[in-house]
Amino acid sequence: MSVGKFTPYNEKTIQRAPQWARVPGELREAVTVVSQVLPFRTNQYVLDELINWDNIPDDPIFRLNFPHRAMLDDTDYATLRDVIAAGDKGQIALHAGKLRQQMNPHPAGQQTHNVPELDGKEMSGMQHKYSQTVLLFPQHGQTCHAYCTFCFRWPQFVGDGELAFAAKDAQGLTAYLARHREVTDVLITGGDPLIMRTNTLARYIEPLLTPEFEHIQNIRIGTKSVAYWPQRFVTDRDADELIRLFERVVTAGKHLAIMGHYNHPAELRPDIAQTALKRIIATGANMRLQSPMLRHINDNAEAWRELWTTGVRLGAIPYYMFVERDTGARSYFEIPLVRAYEVFRDAYQRVSGLARTVRGPSMSAFPGKVLIDGTPTIRGEKVFALQLLQGRHADWARRPFYAAYDPDATWFDQLVPAFGAEKFFFEDELPLPAPEARELTVVGA
Repeated sequence: MSVGKFTPYNEKTIQRAPQWARVPGELREAVTVVSQVLPFRTNQYVLDELINWDNIPDDPIFRLNFPHRAMLDDTDYATLRDVIAAGDKGQIALHAGKLRQQMNPHPAGQQTHNVPELDGKEMSGMQHKYSQTVLLFPQHGQTCHAYCTFCFRWPQFVGDGELAFAAKDAQGLTAYLARHREVTDVLITGGDPLIMRTNTLARYIEPLLTPEFEHIQNIRIGTKSVAYWPQRFVTDRDADELIRLFERVVTAGKHLAIMGHYNHPAELRPDIAQTALKRIIATGANMRLQSPMLRHINDNAEAWRELWTTGVRLGAIPYYMFVERDTGARSYFEIPLVRAYEVFRDAYQRVSGLARTVRGPSMSAFPGKVLIDGTPTIRGEKVFALQLLQGRHADWARRPFYAAYDPDATWFDQLVPAFGAEKFFFEDELPLPAPEARELTVVGA
């Protein structure tokens, strides 16, 4: 088991990995080509413990880490491959950049509607979409131990300052929270905050433990490290210091929630992954499991059943099943909403009530978190039954509404109101931007 030094690999160094010899030539080419557009990073633990090398390219963790040719359009792939072969680095960067702009790098209004202001100045490295919750993106947490090929935050990793959210320190956050007493939750995200050393992470967290911020009740940390580098909590040189930081948060009277991004049950099977989860929970923190549903990765009920039941047995709380966002290599991973609902319902039926804390399938769309709650037939019309679990306006939450049934739709903006209605109920207060308008906004950002 890989329990020692963290050894990362990117598209330039992956050939040093012992397993590289087992990767066929066409898959190696895909790593070279696709990684010019979508970032590639893995590590030795993932290679040693999570991937079944007798099952590539179909192994779900292999697809979760390694770029595949079908993640780009055939024409775009061939053109980029030829540009790479010509060897002009400037042209490679230019062509890759154009492809990124076509991939909706900031969906759901992340740059245009979610960035808060204080005294007329945009707060760098923060988002405030829902009234109770502020997101913080620490500058030091802009990478991950390994990158997921579906990740909707891939722009954070491509080295483009125009696309990244990054807070240099906690001063902007504390200044903003001092003025916004309605905020109860701070979600520290990235990248991955737990790529940082513990003393750096503490500089963002400890100011929130003072009496001035008694209105901050919940501190959340979004992380993939629990799956891709559980050593962070067990054997890293400051693993015990991290555990003590978690304990200080709980002792200060805050609720600490570790939002664990587990995309497949294989990530919870290794002993060290289970040890990491148990150590986190022993601090008094909660571990919550969440993931999108992804074609090629976890688009079957059995994967979700195992993930949720294993998590519950170890003390974790199943939280969200998301629909893959409309960004990045979307066409490779997307699943019809009808299929996502069927898989969710099938998996839900296979678990006990303790695992039925999970909510889904949920789309983190422009108006909020849109839950697919069924496909009933009402007055002779088959529809999607929907509701907002969270909305840009609080009074939108849990209001049922309906969209016309579309067996091919894979995202909310492909749906239209049911029963001949002209618009969804919330559009009078916040009109949905047209897809082409969103694309133009992103390109000009």
